[in-house]
Amino acid sequence: MTDEPMAPPVLPNYDEGTLPDLATSLLAALGARGEANPLGLPRARRICLLVVDGLGWELLRDHPAAAPFLSELALTARPLTAGFPATTVTSLTSLGTGRPPGQHGLLGYQVRVPGREVLLNGLRWNADVDPVVWQPKPTVYERAATAGIDAFRVAGAKLEKTGLSKAAMRGNSYRPADSLGGLVAQAAGALRESSRALVSVYHGQLDSTGHAFGCRSDAWRYELGHVDKLAEQLAGSLPEATTMYVTADHGMVDVLPDDRIDADTVPGMRDGVALLGGEPRARHVYTAAGAAHDVLAAWREILSERAWVLSREEAIAAGWFGPVDPALADRIGDVVAAPVGGLAVVASSAEPLETALIGMHGSLTAADQFVPLLMHASA
Repeated sequence: MTDEPMAPPVLPNYDEGTLPDLATSLLAALGARGEANPLGLPRARRICLLVVDGLGWELLRDHPAAAPFLSELALTARPLTAGFPATTVTSLTSLGTGRPPGQHGLLGYQVRVPGREVLLNGLRWNADVDPVVWQPKPTVYERAATAGIDAFRVAGAKLEKTGLSKAAMRGNSYRPADSLGGLVAQAAGALRESSRALVSVYHGQLDSTGHAFGCRSDAWRYELGHVDKLAEQLAGSLPEATTMYVTADHGMVDVLPDDRIDADTVPGMRDGVALLGGEPRARHVYTAAGAAHDVLAAWREILSERAWVLSREEAIAAGWFGPVDPALADRIGDVVAAPVGGLAVVASSAEPLETALIGMHGSLTAADQFVPLLMHASA
């Protein structure tokens, strides 16, 4: 451990260059009135948004040979910040609503259901939690329809009716596709049948490959090659007056065995903790009554210079989640921890599946936060 001070976190630049800003800018570019365009996107009759789960900006820049098409687009592109936590549940909802996490309320992979000692898993969802009650604000797709824009979503068949889809992405015409060729064909068909459309395409296998094998593995690099071909074929299928954008929901880092702090075995980490939420690189710690101060002190001492550890109030004031709706604040942990570098706070007993992952994400480092915004316009 050095005596050098810990570097500051990469704070999402909400209202200027984050995923929710991309969502509203897309609507504005399609002519929807009342939608902000902070990214200054040019007008278009049709827009296709390709979301590649786990395609971090730094990872893309490090693999030009594996992704020549995307890398060429990146030469004139810039990154966005994902938002906190940099994780699929939160980021897809930011894209699906055009609102920062503190406004849409899907504040992490696992968050406490207020008034109950239970966690809501945003990917698996809880049957007794109504997705529309949990996130009642109009989605980007619903607002597109109100503006006379045809809204389509192209993704795997099993994703159509999940709790996350209902909470964050309802209001579209769903086109299921379970292969790369299917994604291209379904997106191209939706674009051709409409004179004014927003078509979003989701690819999730790069993320799952990184989780299983690591984002520095041969498997990840080979999968990136397939993603590159997907983007190239999608670009080649665009009808006239169509713009394609490519982005991601988060980056990723590989977590080595020595960089795992196990909250289920390290003395003091579970003391005063009622529920351990979030995920290894973005922890929401919900404390027992009256224990918040002691838990904050303990986590700061144990993690030391290896994580940014803030109270709920401090994290809100620092802007981690963007402006927070007071009605949603209780979903945030009493203590919030974002690991530095390649560290992860795992929970081997409570979360064996998550603990076993190699590639992880969620924190406020550049590797987690920066995602690409690439653009290709049809002739």
